[in-house]
Amino acid sequence: MNIIFTRTGKSGVVPTVILLLFSILLTAQKPTDLIIHNAKIYTVNQNFEVAEAMAVSKGKIVAVGKNSEILQTYSSKNIRNLQGQAVYPGFIDAHCHFTGYATDKWKCELWGTKSWEEIIDRMMAYSKTAPMEWLYGRSWDQNNWAVKEFPDKRKLDQLFPNRPVYLKRVDGHAAIANQKALDIAGITAKTKVKGGEIEKVNGKLTGILIDNAMLLVEKHIPEISDELAIRYFGELQTECFSYGLTSLHDCGISAKTFGLLEKAQEQEILKMKIFALLEDNKATYDTWIGKGRFTKGNITFGGYKVYSDGALGSRGACLLHDYSDKKDWKGFLLSDKKHFKNLAEKLSKSNLQMCTHAIGDSANRTILQIYGDVLAGKNDRRWRIEHAQIVDKSDLGLFGKYSVIPSVQPTHATSDMYWAESRIGKERLTHSYAYQDLLQQNGWLPLGTDFPVEEINPIKTFYAAVARKDAKNFPANGFQKENALTREQALRGMTIWAAKAAFQEKELGSLEVGKSADFVVLTYDIIEVPEDRILQTWVLETYSNGIRVYDGEKWRQALSGWTEYGNSNP
Repeated sequence: MNIIFTRTGKSGVVPTVILLLFSILLTAQKPTDLIIHNAKIYTVNQNFEVAEAMAVSKGKIVAVGKNSEILQTYSSKNIRNLQGQAVYPGFIDAHCHFTGYATDKWKCELWGTKSWEEIIDRMMAYSKTAPMEWLYGRSWDQNNWAVKEFPDKRKLDQLFPNRPVYLKRVDGHAAIANQKALDIAGITAKTKVKGGEIEKVNGKLTGILIDNAMLLVEKHIPEISDELAIRYFGELQTECFSYGLTSLHDCGISAKTFGLLEKAQEQEILKMKIFALLEDNKATYDTWIGKGRFTKGNITFGGYKVYSDGALGSRGACLLHDYSDKKDWKGFLLSDKKHFKNLAEKLSKSNLQMCTHAIGDSANRTILQIYGDVLAGKNDRRWRIEHAQIVDKSDLGLFGKYSVIPSVQPTHATSDMYWAESRIGKERLTHSYAYQDLLQQNGWLPLGTDFPVEEINPIKTFYAAVARKDAKNFPANGFQKENALTREQALRGMTIWAAKAAFQEKELGSLEVGKSADFVVLTYDIIEVPEDRILQTWVLETYSNGIRVYDGEKWRQALSGWTEYGNSNP
């Protein structure tokens, strides 16, 4: 006990106890690494409660509650007064291609090109400094051009007769290769491929390759060094943190790439939490299915990502009926049904998840029926269908019947809405990208981006889910607004439901005691802000395991003098 003595004139020295209570209080407080207070904390717990403060110790949340409770009970050398800013669980991307995008960094970026001529210009410039003999471009989309048709290779052959060129479409399900690349791959007009297409016009190769046909070329393209790949992982991680992402599901990686993730973590370069799904490679079945699910640090192996069909934009999605803009063409499955059934039976005997890409209504029906045969009713295996874009209305109930989880990407709807009707017609479109309908099947729905097919920014995911508009605020009334999600549903989809989709809801996805202290501070409160302000929201801070991994100082400075929702764009 500390007693203070003071002189009070003629009365002499008298004891005072003005520090007594303070001393007792300090003695009773529990030390922590971080205290956040004076905040609006969306816990995203079962009741969607909002708190004012929380305490963090050793990377975990130790308390969540009112300002007075936390500040009286806990002490810290790092106390942050957030002055009313909104706090959310760290965002989780339930479907992306983190390692694939990272290792694409050496390639020529073709995102946003408006014509084939613009692509040619970019490739000409890129060829002067390209780090490899191969000229590799990524992310073109003919649907954004005035002439919305696939190009052909003639110009590439003229400009690069002795250098292989390979340009992959934005969805990763189509590419164009020049003659040099086709020669290296041994592709001729007589070459056949199962689960893919080698396009010919009047018996001559156009250079367009769809789905499995792409593999004939890609296996000849040299890989970058392990050291460079790991460096790229670190660089992309920094970008993800700047958007508030603290965890993600990396879909369809190789066993080698998984090893590189582990190595990056050992070198303390990789700090994100990654749930990895291996690619569908028979050579890995015995070893990896035998291992079962496991976690090492922040990296978890949880199952397999399988492709049942291609993409709608490249007409590789497998449909029940003909494409509206291509007579006698329904797309195709990338493997026969027996392959999917055999893998499902193998995985059913393990604790691993089967997560299958299905875009077209025929592909969705096929996989739902196979899952149903193997899972046989309600279950908690959390096998997933990735994308679930076009689902026949008679098949919708199979998601709930067999507890199959649709894992969707809201920005796919707002990217495809410009041309999807031309592909599948108005009737099929009405039960496509039906996220509210899909959510109702099991009562929850994980959300992702599929980056780099779409942009990384999860705020755009949120906006597309609730407003059903793209970044241009189109269309004015939203695209098929009846299938919009509520703001609470969208936030859950980007946090706790995304964690649940990987069996990680006890560790991640909400701000509750015992969970990882992964959280993000935003400039605006996306639950309350007017709809037209959502896309003007930026990340102020991102925390992973209680450590600040991103500081958006520029946005903090811009916030000075703003009203509750802001009065100008940051």
